[in-house]
Amino acid sequence: MKDISSTGSFVDFTLENFVYVDKTEYLPQLVKLKRVFISRPRRFGKSLTLDTIATLFESGVEPYFKGTWIYDKWTEPTYPVFRLSFLNLDNFSLDEFKSELNSKITDFANKISVKGYVEKSEPENSIEGLLERLREEKRQIVILIDEYDYQLTSNINNDDLYKQFQHKIKRFYANIKNKWAIKFLGITGVTRLKDVEIFSIGSDINDITNESAFSQLIGFTREEIKKYYIDHLKLAASYENNCSVDEVTDAQLESMLDMMAQNYDGYCFDEFYKKKVFSTWSVNKFFQSVVNNEFVYFDEYWYDNGGLPPILVNYLKTHELNIFEYLDKDKFLKVSCDDFKNPTALTSMNQNVLMCQTGYLTLRSDLKKSSTVLLGIPNGEIYKALNRLLANNIFKGKADVTDEQGKNLLEDGSVDDIIKLFNSALNTVSYDDYPIVSESSVQNMLKLYLIGAHQEVLSEVHESKGRADLIVNTDVKRIVFEFKYAKNETEAKAMLNEAVEQIKTRDYGNILPKKNELLRIAAVFNADPKVRAFTEHQIVP
Repeated sequence: MKDISSTGSFVDFTLENFVYVDKTEYLPQLVKLKRVFISRPRRFGKSLTLDTIATLFESGVEPYFKGTWIYDKWTEPTYPVFRLSFLNLDNFSLDEFKSELNSKITDFANKISVKGYVEKSEPENSIEGLLERLREEKRQIVILIDEYDYQLTSNINNDDLYKQFQHKIKRFYANIKNKWAIKFLGITGVTRLKDVEIFSIGSDINDITNESAFSQLIGFTREEIKKYYIDHLKLAASYENNCSVDEVTDAQLESMLDMMAQNYDGYCFDEFYKKKVFSTWSVNKFFQSVVNNEFVYFDEYWYDNGGLPPILVNYLKTHELNIFEYLDKDKFLKVSCDDFKNPTALTSMNQNVLMCQTGYLTLRSDLKKSSTVLLGIPNGEIYKALNRLLANNIFKGKADVTDEQGKNLLEDGSVDDIIKLFNSALNTVSYDDYPIVSESSVQNMLKLYLIGAHQEVLSEVHESKGRADLIVNTDVKRIVFEFKYAKNETEAKAMLNEAVEQIKTRDYGNILPKKNELLRIAAVFNADPKVRAFTEHQIVP
């Protein structure tokens, strides 16, 4: 069984014999476009895609592309490749940025022995001079730029610096427009910003971010996972079904793929809303976890490894997310087509468009059929990640279910301990910003808190006789909550009986898989302004 790599180097996949999902079939069509831009969230494989293109142009198909689709089809000669990752350039000093970019241009010019090249004081003039000298020599190069927007996303809260970088980056792209010396230009980033030259009227760069033909260039399809990760897929299915790898059936493989899809599939970058992909990072980390731990665990790999990108960190410093937009995992959010396709500056971008570009939302409708676009949460992993993000924002990173001695109150605490924990959690919520005015708002806040504390939480759980408000699963215990919302003490006492009866008659929590202990709690939140706490609760046998 091949190892799995998270490297962004294509050569490593060949030298180390890592699992490689062959995407080379897209490259001839991509190269024909000559100048392309593609936007994807972080940890999706943009860097590996550029590195694959770079290796192909620098080395040809020998020796690294043996066994790939493109091996006997690529006929282009080799070209020098100028690789630029804006992640490696200064993002807080314009002077340092210019100096570093100039050094990169000059080093490349010297490396390929460009006659008559002279470094200028401004990098846009240096790159223009380089391309002009190459044209005179009748030589062409490939330019690949990764994370073009890094300096902009880093300064979303610094208007002056943002505008300085914006102007400099616009000038840079203006000076590489329509240059014969560029055989191919590939640019990636997280955001698509109308206030940058590459998207202006007259730009020669093709934005393929949502083009159907390239919508699965980055990301894994179900078929690709089944083909290239078959050994890992069989191993996961064997652990899940307590059988040997040789005994795994096709039905068990499909079942494992279904579970993976619930957690990691659902991203759509297709303008016609037909093709979807799995998160590459999450799939790789999931299978690595299976190999290392010898059991199946669907963790939030994307969020823990870059799912909170700097752009969103900086955005949250000066903006409040409308958290209630994202609590329903099946809800569709509407934005105008113009806002989606042509966002201007980061500082004024529609919140839901930003959440889409950073990977928390994805397309849920055809871009061609309406003046509005529907966006939605891609999968279970991202739904949990969103709740964690929102919980950290509301509870300031202090969501926790342990006491001062480190005891897990859900596992080892009494019911009184759990109710005190819930009251403490709700007391930390700013009532002005997030007023608790209904049973659903009580339920949602506690769900956010528990997810922020890394607990396995389900809400509105559909069972044969009804829906439990909240279920928390620990390693050995299942805790079922039925909440009621009362306006005063008298109403609270009456509603406790209603909650108890509801749990009993509907037998909440008696579902598979069974747990060693089932604890069912009825609790009533008293919304009296002098109280605002759970004042009534009872264990239900």
